[in-house]
Amino acid sequence: MKKILAAVVGALMIGAIAAAHAKLPPPPAKSDAEKAAEAQKAAATKAKEAEMLGKAQDKAVANYKKTKGASMDKKK
Repeated sequence: MKKILAAVVGALMIGAIAAAHAKLPPPPAKSDAEKAAEAQKAAATKAKEAEMLGKAQDKAVANYKKTKGASMDKKK
């Protein structure tokens, strides 16, 4: 029984190692339409992130002026 179990475990280990080193086929080439759609999506994402960054910076500046900036202006 132990020999059979050892053989099964060995076979599973060999299979796991072989699966880990297997090569996947390369992905199919993208068409021009897919490339254009991907570029457009990336540009839209970049614009949205820039807008969100601007809003966050404005919020941080307003918070700074509200808490520390205003008290510093009064001392002058």
